[in-house]
Amino acid sequence: MSTPRSVLASIDPQMVIEGADVKLRRSISPRVSNLYDPFLLFDHFAFNDPVEGPIQGFPTHPHRGIETVTYMLEGNVRHRDSLGNTGIIGPGDVQWMTSGRGILHEEMPRRGADGVIYGFQLWVNLPAALKMGHPRYQEVSAAQIPAVEQDGVKVRVVAGEVRGVRGPVTEIAADPVYMDVQLQAGATFAQPVPAGHTGLVYLFEGSGTLGGDAVSALRMLVLTDGDELTAQAGPDGMRFMLMAGAPFHEPIMPYGPFVMNTREEIQQALVDLRNGTFVDAGSALVNE
Repeated sequence: MSTPRSVLASIDPQMVIEGADVKLRRSISPRVSNLYDPFLLFDHFAFNDPVEGPIQGFPTHPHRGIETVTYMLEGNVRHRDSLGNTGIIGPGDVQWMTSGRGILHEEMPRRGADGVIYGFQLWVNLPAALKMGHPRYQEVSAAQIPAVEQDGVKVRVVAGEVRGVRGPVTEIAADPVYMDVQLQAGATFAQPVPAGHTGLVYLFEGSGTLGGDAVSALRMLVLTDGDELTAQAGPDGMRFMLMAGAPFHEPIMPYGPFVMNTREEIQQALVDLRNGTFVDAGSALVNE
């Protein structure tokens, strides 16, 4: 018999400023308390004057010990990094970057044809054994992300599985579920979610119920434990990001773009950054 998940807590996203004066709606951020292990941060970004201000971006900056996940809905983000990678993350695309021991990269947004930039960034922790591993990317175009549609429900499956359809992002330590779920008015959705995994829902359009609890946008909803999530859309439909992942149960020490396990590891990251040993010598952005 399944154990349904319900809403344990509701978080109201707060405006914060990052990068070159970029305004973001942030729901969770790295904390020593690590309440949402393995998830560290979730940002909802847009550049639609006047609320979020003019277009800015994220000039070259470092990461160590985490995975950053960028999911675009509208507009695009141009990126390049110290490994020599360059590219465009466009509407419906996903970039799942494993920073490992260290990477320098920049992300610069551009408006789409409709004049809007809109998307999300999620940070996922890495276990201690992988924090100093080799950086890597999983770049997935919109065409590569399967969509499962039935009875007024559309699910874009980035990671995890829906009705036998698996998402293209694999081999992630947290064994994550990451899905874009859209329900038409009155439609219902039921999805197995591994028991013991941290479960979050970012509701960014509409209203309805999750596990029987009334919910409305914009909210980050923390789920109780269980092995199934059910949702029903209200009269205007609803759309949300579903996230679940296996917690690592390790202490963390966050410091800006780094999340390690100890203060000493953070200090070493800063030393490496000062000494030019943060990334491999000769990398594209090291000396810029």
